[in-house]
Amino acid sequence: MKIKLISTSDVHGYLAPTDYSRRDNVAPFGLARVASVIRQQTKHDNDNVWPIVIDNGDYVQGSPLTYFIAKRHRATAPLYSQLANCNQVAAGVFGNHEFNYGLDYLDLCESSRHYPMLAANIHDDQNRALFAKPYTILERAGVKVAILGLTTQFVAHWEQPRNIAGLHFADVVDTAKHWVPKLRQLADVVVVAYHGGIECDPLTGHPTERQNGENRGYAMLAEVPGIDALITGHQHRQLATSIKGVPVTQPGMRGTNVGLITLTFERGQITDRHADLLTVANAPADPALMQRIAPINHAMEDWLDTPLGQINGNMLVHDHLEARLHNHPYLNFINQVEMAATGTDIAATALFNDDVPGLKPHVTMREVMNSYVYPNKLAVETVSGADLRGALERCASYFILKDGQVQVNPAFLKPKLRHYVYDIYSGIDYRFDLTKPFGQRVVQLDYHGQPVQPDQQLTVTLNHYRAGGGGNYPMYQTDKIERQLSTDMTVLIADYFAEHPVVTASQPTNFTVSY
Repeated sequence: MKIKLISTSDVHGYLAPTDYSRRDNVAPFGLARVASVIRQQTKHDNDNVWPIVIDNGDYVQGSPLTYFIAKRHRATAPLYSQLANCNQVAAGVFGNHEFNYGLDYLDLCESSRHYPMLAANIHDDQNRALFAKPYTILERAGVKVAILGLTTQFVAHWEQPRNIAGLHFADVVDTAKHWVPKLRQLADVVVVAYHGGIECDPLTGHPTERQNGENRGYAMLAEVPGIDALITGHQHRQLATSIKGVPVTQPGMRGTNVGLITLTFERGQITDRHADLLTVANAPADPALMQRIAPINHAMEDWLDTPLGQINGNMLVHDHLEARLHNHPYLNFINQVEMAATGTDIAATALFNDDVPGLKPHVTMREVMNSYVYPNKLAVETVSGADLRGALERCASYFILKDGQVQVNPAFLKPKLRHYVYDIYSGIDYRFDLTKPFGQRVVQLDYHGQPVQPDQQLTVTLNHYRAGGGGNYPMYQTDKIERQLSTDMTVLIADYFAEHPVVTASQPTNFTVSY
């Protein structure tokens, strides 16, 4: 028997093949294309070929459509589990972004499912059914396959407390150590589906990122014997490899690929194992899926074209490295919105990725949603001058010099693109000297024209991810947060335009870099 473990991960609500940049955009990814690949892989379903489809999380958040459903058409949320049923999903795993809109909404998203959600390392004080199953065991022709579901334990560091009230996220390696030996007694094949990634080089085992617990896939395979296949996600990497003899997949993001692990099971044991990624770029959009999403998709496209305001000047981002190096009117505008919403006079924001277009002269909701791509809320945090300097040193490490040219530090590019970790600040005057070593690059830090002192108390507006230390900013902590806003940033931007129908783009001068 060939057991085919077919996996999706980090689809992030890209259901149709579009990036939503234009109403007529056609993109080489999306769940509709994924559905066609899954159909192809499951059509020879018999006792000799057993396809098992697993969704590995970050499914219901991340696109303009997911925001539109969550905030304006909540009753449509069961669509996500209905589509998963259509794709013959046999088990689901929670991603960290599943919690962004709260537990009641998550329960609604999964309300039509025909499959179990697996949450082995999520402990729920309220014993909700949604988090009750750590694993599932499937059986065919006398062969049993156990699937253990795990979610990155770092959720509690990022998510707003009210969205995960009563939930506790245990260490994934400790959880696997507990469950895998038990599952080996109950099943012939043990699969781990982990919404988390690989923290070390698959071949050498050398760390490729900070070992903070966010991604622990390599450690799991190094410390937990008995795992026959590992499905990963979260990092948005494209991986089909083997680690310590165990096949591992990670299919990227937005439905770019489908993960496939093929296990040949003969005479009571696995005799062959192989990992692949199946691109969906040339697969047609599945007509049945497109028909299901068409009504809400059309309504969302109309909403995206809603006019909001006007820009005098230029807020389009053409060179993203240049914008991060010298600041940009778009970033300055986002910080203005943050400060207006919270009443502080220091704020920080990130140019999240190199697809951020900025804002056209006639601003619509589409431009806002395509530029501010996360459902961030704001937090006001009081920190010391030393904390602020430490955060700026973290930002300064984003750049390196190579042959006299400024480049992005590879640590922010691999194993995962993390442009969103670099922030630009308003309300302070600061300067980086890139010729100096990491940790000594902030050569100016002034507030209201005076040098910031280490023990000086400063109030800063941050997104809730950064305010909790996300992105390896340990100087920012939840116990330093004074207050949080409950409104998403995209709504705050729209509200700002309602009060200021015409906004003038201005190039900020508070931040400079020498090299």
